[in-house]
Amino acid sequence: MASIPPFINDDFLLGNESARHLYHEFAKDQPIIDFHNHLSPEQIAENHCFSDLQEIWLAGDHYKWRAMRSNGIPELLITGERPSEEKFQAWASTVPYTLRNPLYHWTHLELARHFGIHETLNESSASVIWKEANEKLPSLRIHDILAMHDVRVLCTTDDPADSLDHHLAISKSGLPTRVLPTYRPDKAFQISNPGAFRAWIEKLGTISGCSIDSLENLLSALKSRHNAFHDAGCRLSDHGLNHAPKPPPAQGIAEAVFKKALAGQHCSAEEQADYEALIMHEVGCWNAARGWTMQLHLGALRNNNSRILKSVGADAGCDSIGDQSHAVALAAFLDTLDRKDALPRTILYNLNPADNYVFGTMIGNFQDGTIPGKIQLGSGWWFLDQKEGMEAQINALSNLGLLRRFVGMVTDSRSFLSFTRHEYFRRVLCNLLGRDMETGELPRDHQLIGSMVREICFSNSRDYFHF
Repeated sequence: MASIPPFINDDFLLGNESARHLYHEFAKDQPIIDFHNHLSPEQIAENHCFSDLQEIWLAGDHYKWRAMRSNGIPELLITGERPSEEKFQAWASTVPYTLRNPLYHWTHLELARHFGIHETLNESSASVIWKEANEKLPSLRIHDILAMHDVRVLCTTDDPADSLDHHLAISKSGLPTRVLPTYRPDKAFQISNPGAFRAWIEKLGTISGCSIDSLENLLSALKSRHNAFHDAGCRLSDHGLNHAPKPPPAQGIAEAVFKKALAGQHCSAEEQADYEALIMHEVGCWNAARGWTMQLHLGALRNNNSRILKSVGADAGCDSIGDQSHAVALAAFLDTLDRKDALPRTILYNLNPADNYVFGTMIGNFQDGTIPGKIQLGSGWWFLDQKEGMEAQINALSNLGLLRRFVGMVTDSRSFLSFTRHEYFRRVLCNLLGRDMETGELPRDHQLIGSMVREICFSNSRDYFHF
């Protein structure tokens, strides 16, 4: 009797012969450009060695935390102070309940690729897997992981008030992977939290060498840091916004909102939107002048559980998809920049799958013939970076735009084991294209379709960003 192949095998997710040929010949060995993630520059600079499987795999992973809560695991074993192995055991007991959730795929792909472990994780196998993986961790420092996946460029997510000292240290370390900052000024918008806002304003003022007591000074400080980020190799800004920005108001209107926020006074939702719009417009203009790319992550509904927010903090797994309406404001915002010849390369990421076609048609409105694929529909993001979400994004882009100009996948992760999501995406892409080849919807021309696969996996992003 033939032996049963391991769950994660060479042809995982590849359901037809054309898909297998595309993946193994054109996708598998492509390098990685991970142009959006939340990895720690400090840990990269120090080439951190993780103490155990819990630290590298569970700490900070709110995807797993959500699943564990859904499985009745107490918070003490998720984000509490219990020993690492107990937390891992709690996760292992949850894994069999994640069948058909992408976590089941990701879990076993990460175990296979980083630790050579092909046994499925459950309560019975947990102690053996814990021991075997921990024994291999000393040879899986961060730089080893980057080399294992042939990561050529990765872009962290950094606040304008960050010093960038860790990035400077990395650039001097000889690390083959280029590690670049991404400019994310979201904390400039936290005016509903006066204490945090004033503390951030003070920090930004310190690092930019000025006292920020007016909107003009704030913009000057933000632009100064934009220049510093550019000198450090940054070529992208990133913005996590609940709503699409609208065209900017007169500066005096935004100035009045800034003064209210600095004084700790309440600002209405309309005032907040005016203030955000002016800053986003300015950043868009700076990006265009510098040749940067602007990333807009739109549609999250964050920190819904006030109890968890108070006890654990933000990014704890209590966010969801929002049902905001973006189309009108987004079109006007992009048009305002376009009219000034100041629309930078832009990537639109939607969190609500209902917006795939909204954003997929929006990108076609502002292509200007200067840069292939200048305005992009971003990869499946957050709740959508799973097989069905990836396929829906690929299908929308294929139907409405040019899939072959797509700049591909990002990890959007805080975990150094998440580079396998590029492999996951590549398998999904090849399976989808291979299926079309098998049914005659695409020609059975492996060189033609394979060259598109190779471009989406690596060379499109290399050429688009000009790192």
